[in-house]
Amino acid sequence: MNLSIIGYDPIGAWMKKADTLDELLSYRNSAGITWINVESPDRPALVQSLAEFFRVHPLTVEDILDPGQRPKIEEFDDYLFITLKAVCPSAGLELEQISIVLTMDTVITFQERPGDYFDGIRKRILNNAGRIRRMGADYLAYLLIDAVVDKYFTVLDSLGSGIEEFEDRAIDEKDETLIQDIQKFKQDLLRVRRAVWPLRESLSFLMHLDSPWMGEELEPFLKDLYDHTVQAAETVETYRELMAGVMEVNLSAVSNRMNKVMKVLTIISTIFIPLTFIVGVYGMNFRFMPELEISWAYPAAWGLMTLIALGMLIFFKRRRWM
Repeated sequence: MNLSIIGYDPIGAWMKKADTLDELLSYRNSAGITWINVESPDRPALVQSLAEFFRVHPLTVEDILDPGQRPKIEEFDDYLFITLKAVCPSAGLELEQISIVLTMDTVITFQERPGDYFDGIRKRILNNAGRIRRMGADYLAYLLIDAVVDKYFTVLDSLGSGIEEFEDRAIDEKDETLIQDIQKFKQDLLRVRRAVWPLRESLSFLMHLDSPWMGEELEPFLKDLYDHTVQAAETVETYRELMAGVMEVNLSAVSNRMNKVMKVLTIISTIFIPLTFIVGVYGMNFRFMPELEISWAYPAAWGLMTLIALGMLIFFKRRRWM
């Protein structure tokens, strides 16, 4: 478990790392905004102690420690709790749970894995870039959610490029790995969908929530964030429809190839049906069969079968069946 803390106000900012909870809390900035980040919260006792210090409800602690929690936003007397899913491309599009506890002057983030998308926010705080050091803790929470949503678009852009490749492969009916690759791609889309859609519902709830944890000056930022989430959700649905189209194109290509094979086999069978009839008649074991005594009967039979085969081929060509 990695512990870090950032304190800032309009005048200055600093960042510290800690090995223990007592050390971490000793750095707390009482005059400005404090951001506590906990990576890989694999020590429930430490998380519980941190929660008790900030009067976090035990149910919230359970949600923090449960990596399968659905994205949601809950309001409590002393804080606002936000949990969402980040998409990790480096882990094969696995989902990482990120939990945020927001109070008036403190933001606590819990990350399931080490490493995050928040380095840009840290640099903006430490370098006093933008408006972040002049804003409250609610603006920091907004930036953290926005960083996760921005990553959705990076992942979706990558998936969009993959769809173009699938469209090119769909017309190749000999591509034996296409179906398996499409199934894997659809599973990746489903993971992104499980992250985006609940977050959209949560942000809609937050926008209509009359809460002291979110100031009025944050309304346009939340609306913009909600619009981005809606756009990401719509993109996911568009990609799902496109993949369904790719599957249909591939099935049509495979069916077309099968039809061509069946047509060739039908033509061959049709040509050989009269030939088989002639050979069958000619090979009947009757005692009195006049053609058996004629010297030119055998080549005549072959000639007749050849003429029938050629005639049927010409007929098929003219009808454009071949």
